[in-house]
Amino acid sequence: MYVRTLLQKVQNRLAAARTRAALQHAISLTPPGPVEGHVLLSYMREPFCLPPGQAIPHTHSNYWESVQIAQTFLDCQYAVDVISYQNHTFTPAKPYAVLVDSRHNLQRLAPLLPADCLKIFHIDVAHTLFNSTAELTRLLALQQRRGVTLAPRRFERPNFGIEHADCATMLGNDFTLQTFQYAHKPIYKLPLPSPSRYAWPAARDFAACRQHFLWLGSYGLVQKGLDLVLEAFAGLPAYHLTVCGPLQNEPDFVAAYEKELYHTPNIHTVGWVDVQSPAFLDIVQRCVGCIYASASEGQSGAVVTSLHAGLIPIISYECGVDIPPGAGMVLADCSVATIQEAVQRLAQRPAADLQQMARANWEYARATYTREKYAEAYRAIVQHLLQRTSPEEGSVRALGRMVVRPRDGTRARQAS
Repeated sequence: MYVRTLLQKVQNRLAAARTRAALQHAISLTPPGPVEGHVLLSYMREPFCLPPGQAIPHTHSNYWESVQIAQTFLDCQYAVDVISYQNHTFTPAKPYAVLVDSRHNLQRLAPLLPADCLKIFHIDVAHTLFNSTAELTRLLALQQRRGVTLAPRRFERPNFGIEHADCATMLGNDFTLQTFQYAHKPIYKLPLPSPSRYAWPAARDFAACRQHFLWLGSYGLVQKGLDLVLEAFAGLPAYHLTVCGPLQNEPDFVAAYEKELYHTPNIHTVGWVDVQSPAFLDIVQRCVGCIYASASEGQSGAVVTSLHAGLIPIISYECGVDIPPGAGMVLADCSVATIQEAVQRLAQRPAADLQQMARANWEYARATYTREKYAEAYRAIVQHLLQRTSPEEGSVRALGRMVVRPRDGTRARQAS
């Protein structure tokens, strides 16, 4: 047994070493025809290493985003070198005209590039200082409520990318923007490119499912508010909650909430589920809404997926997702009492109203959060930044440079 365990450790370390070595190499892509310049993309390297014909993973939108960002520059006749955002040793050997980075490479590479290099910070999460503080604040509050300390899952070291950037592209809403507004840099909004597009659930019985809700999320369960949602539904025995997420990766959370997760009759814990599987479609068919009390996001893919599935959102402002007027609820705060009140108020709406709200979200998602809309928006931004269009032309005018609007304390209310 000892020998097998030791052998497995050695194999794991060798595999990790091979992975680290692979991350150090750039993948070079060349457009057909003359090359107008070179772009360095520091984001997700994995999708460029897939065997021919293998689909890009849909577990996170950033895999597809990386490919689309590269393709956009290739279409503009720029050669693209792709490195992992985790590659902290790459040294530029070309006079790159553009650098795109999503995390910590921009601040490191900027001094090594030509002075006229266009530096674009790609924002897919709230500022790391806000994000980490939000998670620790939630963990401290949980400690005071439950008497248990859980480990942070989303903590990141501070990021200085926006300070070194000329401009930024961003997945998110005004909340996400406000965490970067101190830098006074142009920030261009992008819609999250959801891979999920479902048929309208015509067979859903809104009278029967009005008391059934979904929590769908990824790792960082406390930051994403699952603890608060579990406590809320534990106190609402007439209302049902289905929980879908990678619980197996956070055993300390599962231990702290074992009673709510596995021994509370109205809470049904599924665990991780493929959102493109029949199992997921069966779950959403039986639910009226999604509930997501996240403390910090860029733009929540889980919420966007839920909108595509025709669920009515009960979400925090910090989810980074805007919803149609009158089609959901933005929580005034993420307290257990506020979550309970929102659930009860929504469930008491007439079935016809619920169907109308669900339809509005479904139509909004299909018109807003798609790969086609993302590609269109990113292309317009790049063409503008490369000075091929003016900011008053085409779809850049519609996208615009995001304008900071101060919050007035009235952000949280029912949108009905």
